[in-house]
Amino acid sequence: MKARTIVSDIYEVGIRDWTLHDFHGFATPRGVTYNSFLIMDEKICLIDGVKAPFAEEQLCNIRTIVDPEKIDYIVVNHVEPDHSGSLPALAKACPNATFLITVQGANELKEHYGDIFKTQIVKKGDTVSLGKRSLAFQPIPMLHWPDSMVTYCPEEQILFSSDAFGQHYCCSKLFDDETEVENMLFEAQKYFANILMPYRKLVPNTVKLVRSLPLKMICSCHGCIWRSHIDDILNQYESWGKGETVDRVLVVFDTMWGGTAAMARAMIKGIEKQGMRVKLYRYESSLKADIVSDLLTAKGILIGSPTQNSGMMPTIGGFLTYLKGLKPTGKKAAAFGTYGWAGGAEKDMEAMIRDSGMELLPGYNVKWRPLPKELEAAEQYGFDFAEKVSKGE
Repeated sequence: MKARTIVSDIYEVGIRDWTLHDFHGFATPRGVTYNSFLIMDEKICLIDGVKAPFAEEQLCNIRTIVDPEKIDYIVVNHVEPDHSGSLPALAKACPNATFLITVQGANELKEHYGDIFKTQIVKKGDTVSLGKRSLAFQPIPMLHWPDSMVTYCPEEQILFSSDAFGQHYCCSKLFDDETEVENMLFEAQKYFANILMPYRKLVPNTVKLVRSLPLKMICSCHGCIWRSHIDDILNQYESWGKGETVDRVLVVFDTMWGGTAAMARAMIKGIEKQGMRVKLYRYESSLKADIVSDLLTAKGILIGSPTQNSGMMPTIGGFLTYLKGLKPTGKKAAAFGTYGWAGGAEKDMEAMIRDSGMELLPGYNVKWRPLPKELEAAEQYGFDFAEKVSKGE
């Protein structure tokens, strides 16, 4: 891959990882990008590294434009290894470069790679002149690491936004108006739900900051560049950050002998009769990111499991553990399922639902395989749950 021109003398020199379909448990069927940007001016600046296995490829991209030894600054917006893995190689190839980074980032960089970098700490409002252009720095701690910051070039009206506004989306094109923007927005929602949801209360202030800047482009570390749909992605981030929802319930379950599955199908009939939109998933780990993406804007979720060894099925236990970390507050939730000679799944599931920050409503469980009258009751339960969710009761 060669460097790609963003505007005159600013290039994208990162990596498209087309075949990576799992990003630490987050399914990425469209691949992943590690974007990096090179600014050619009186001072030469590189913004962000890439994942370690691609360090030499990044350097090859840079060499199509300039000898890395001539780079003066390397901006480190975020120290997570998918963006910092190549920094040790860059430190060797760019011996004259100063690494511009937050104080938290400098500490993290040293912990990850040792004391091998010439760093310069930048704080809120600090600027660096490159010649015709300048860079201004704004920390955005916990979106989504303590070190996170964004970098703004006022002369070009470009925001280099680190992970914010990103998408796990490989594309042969560079800009949103050159590709299917609906795919970008879909992947941006999935990214927000699975990465930023625990910190979403911090998002509105970041969006307010970004809206205060004259903008022609948002260059994230992941995915394509926003230039024609900037308002669309900012509006979405604002909505997701505020926890705005639509009238939708998710039903997520696993089953051993079909009883819990039969209950799930009965429940969605009741939800449909009530009039609320509903989506049914039999849980698989490969669907985790998609389920959470749907949950971001849903009002409620029903989670089902039979009792296995006096507890829930491990698949559902893993899903609830994931939700506990994401803290999808503002949702109503309940547990359902079947049990045999002893219960246990319902109690454990309800405890984990509470721990996730969702509002727990009474569940519905039956012994062994549900009888016809119990399936009728499950259908009514789905209707009643949807009513409560719709009315906010």
